[in-house]
Amino acid sequence: MIRFHLHLISDATGETVHSVARACMVQFEGVEPVEHNWPLVRNTRQLDQILQHISEAPGVVLFTLVNDELRLMLQDRCRDLQVPCIPVLDPVIGALASFLGVESRGQPGKQHALDAEYFHRIDALQFALNHDDGQAVWGLRDADVILVGVSRTSKSPTCIYLANRGIKAANVPVVPGVSLPDELFSLSNGSGPLIVALTKDPARLVQIRRNRLHQISGSENDETDYVDLETVKSEVATARRLYGEHEWPVIDVSRRSIEETAAAIMQLLERRRA
Repeated sequence: MIRFHLHLISDATGETVHSVARACMVQFEGVEPVEHNWPLVRNTRQLDQILQHISEAPGVVLFTLVNDELRLMLQDRCRDLQVPCIPVLDPVIGALASFLGVESRGQPGKQHALDAEYFHRIDALQFALNHDDGQAVWGLRDADVILVGVSRTSKSPTCIYLANRGIKAANVPVVPGVSLPDELFSLSNGSGPLIVALTKDPARLVQIRRNRLHQISGSENDETDYVDLETVKSEVATARRLYGEHEWPVIDVSRRSIEETAAAIMQLLERRRA
């Protein structure tokens, strides 16, 4: 295992540089970065302290700084320390500026401004929380997307992720022996919210459910129908027949991350809107 220091420096929340670093690191097997996160860097005093840490733990530096003074200071000192210093947004901003013929604003944290889009995302997040796990079914018509699926198919975290993209998402669980709410079927006529069904490999479901039960009870021997493989296979098959009857698009999340599932849902939503 190769371990190295990775310094992530940002003048905003650091979300962007962290996402870029994570997307790049998954391409390297047998490599483990020791992350040092430095968000909200806005002045030379802060940067001086960070550079002292970098000199004590030299490694790769990724940064998103728009202030020219801070950028030059960081790059010059990293050159003296002989460590790589990479401005992750420069190629994209440079290409856009060249294509558009417009200079960038150079304003830190602009993507987190308290504008209409920000409050739209907050509304979507509140909607997802209010309509999680079959709650407040009378408000399903106001959703952009409704996720249905058996237990532990990642419905809730997917809804939260979609909310962060400004999409109002609700979720309704498919529980053996329990009828789905009438409000859901009243929407299955091609108008209103997009209903998407999530499914997962039964063996994987059993594993995840066992882990969940262990977290709750602390016991390794929670033998119930909830984690019986044959019962779960029947549960998944019954749910899939239900999805087919209502012609709901189905996404198998067995080998998908939350981000990948959300991306597939957003593609379905775009096609429907188009």
